Amino acid sequence: MMPILEVTDLRCRYHSSAAAAVDGLSFTLEAGETIGLVGESGSGKTTTALGIMRLLGDRATTTGTISYNSIDITGLSELEMDRLRWKDIAIVFQNSLEVLNPVMTVGKQVIEPLLKHTDMSPRGAEERCKELFTSVGLDPVWMDAYPHQLSGGMRQRVLIAMALSCDPRVLILDEVTSALDAVTRKELQDLLADLQKRRGYSMVLISHDLSFVSSLASRMIVLYAGRVVECGPTRDIINTPRHPYTRGLVHSTPDIFIYKDLWGIPGEPPSENRYVGCPFQRRCIQTIPICSTTPPDLVPCGGGREIACHRGGIASLLRADSLRYRYRLPDGRALQAIDDVNVEVSEGEVLALVGQTGSGKSTLAHILAGVLRPEVGEVRFMDKAVYGGDAGHRFGGIQIVFQDPFSSTNNRFTVLDAVREPLDINGIGSRNERLDMVREALKMVMLPQTDQFLGKYCGELSGGQRQRVALARAMAMRPKLLIADEITSALDVSTAANVLRLLKRLQNRRGFAMIYVSHDLSLTLKIADRIAVMDAGKIVEMGNAHEVILNPRDARTKKLIDARIGHCCHDHG
Repeated sequence: MMPILEVTDLRCRYHSSAAAAVDGLSFTLEAGETIGLVGESGSGKTTTALGIMRLLGDRATTTGTISYNSIDITGLSELEMDRLRWKDIAIVFQNSLEVLNPVMTVGKQVIEPLLKHTDMSPRGAEERCKELFTSVGLDPVWMDAYPHQLSGGMRQRVLIAMALSCDPRVLILDEVTSALDAVTRKELQDLLADLQKRRGYSMVLISHDLSFVSSLASRMIVLYAGRVVECGPTRDIINTPRHPYTRGLVHSTPDIFIYKDLWGIPGEPPSENRYVGCPFQRRCIQTIPICSTTPPDLVPCGGGREIACHRGGIASLLRADSLRYRYRLPDGRALQAIDDVNVEVSEGEVLALVGQTGSGKSTLAHILAGVLRPEVGEVRFMDKAVYGGDAGHRFGGIQIVFQDPFSSTNNRFTVLDAVREPLDINGIGSRNERLDMVREALKMVMLPQTDQFLGKYCGELSGGQRQRVALARAMAMRPKLLIADEITSALDVSTAANVLRLLKRLQNRRGFAMIYVSHDLSLTLKIADRIAVMDAGKIVEMGNAHEVILNPRDARTKKLIDARIGHCCHDHG
């Protein structure tokens, strides 16, 4: 069956810009299907819609092929396109106050395309308008109102009624919910789903709102700087994003990570000037040399998905296979602390290891950091063995911050000594360069960089300050992976919250991956992308953080959740 709409190598460049607003976009839309185009502002979504509708005019140069019902519409005259626009392809724009004529009643504005594009009489068009208003959930009495007399949600419904007036087969919706409240947005979502079910048209949803698009679209296309970086089935993209940019969008969406503090993607999209190489390179945390010279091609990656990334998507950073470790007890017995554990950490992600005391999570953290050697199995970091390697002794390696700030920093060390020590031990930089690195690390963790503070002994600091000094010590080595082992457990709740937020801010801005070890599930939900639940030396459950919490599969996970979530003063009323 031929697709109803086919876009091939669409390129749109505004004359005022050196870079293409849409750069080589291709997709197909089947009859009755809904696809979503998502991305930040400036990613090329609206330009795509205007390009398909041939509404860019003389402002831009457009190339590529757009086929509707197997007819190439790029060669049609303006008169032929005008006939096609309402009857075959219609668009709903985002700013209803700008789109609607302020001096005409909304009813007349819906009737107008009926009179122009059909052979209806004025009386018939008026009756049709009443039907359209009813179908979009508006009382026909509002036909005599002016746009400013309607709410934003009502105006958006008027625009939908107008777009559907001539029964188009393709409906393009451009950011139709961006200015609406949550209730109105949900009503509009349900309305669109119901109308599509009854009328059978195809939809192209254009939005920065991933949760809205995912509720309606079966497929999703992720745009960045006018290029497709990832596409495929919506559910798969939301649950397991492959591109670092897609992951950033998903993690910035409150309706998807409902427990997590929101952190946007650091940096800004490319400017209007041309860029060289991958457009996302300046904001990416896993670049390699080719990223700065060659744009990646969009290639299949299985399961109906495609991705544009020189590393094949989010890359693996650390991998541990079949780990086993036993402690010898004083009476000679062996305690199986780690029992056949497999774990993988990707570039830039936060994995939380949670479990009760004695579950093996700290032991596992120490093995992953190379502090302990497993009896069985191996840990590899950037494809090199961790134990006996240099991962803990170089920039861009692994650093660990331990649980107790009072034992992890020597009382007799000054702040300068404590933070500079790993630089000294590993012979990194000159003495002056090390001092600069220490000051930079202290600035990262929001501690003073004055000579007076550098000369303070660690024993003079508070628990929160000492933990931040320990964190600065790790950050001085510019780690690619930071392991934080129960770093807030010895702190009061306010200090713990500050340290945790600082840690997540650093992770977000610096782009390092993190393994966060904790027995406190409530805290991990604020920062974790994935959660691994441990019990008796095994990982009993692992998955997307909010999925593990909302749909736990293992009884031990449920026990942890029941012990932490929902217990507050309101339960005792």
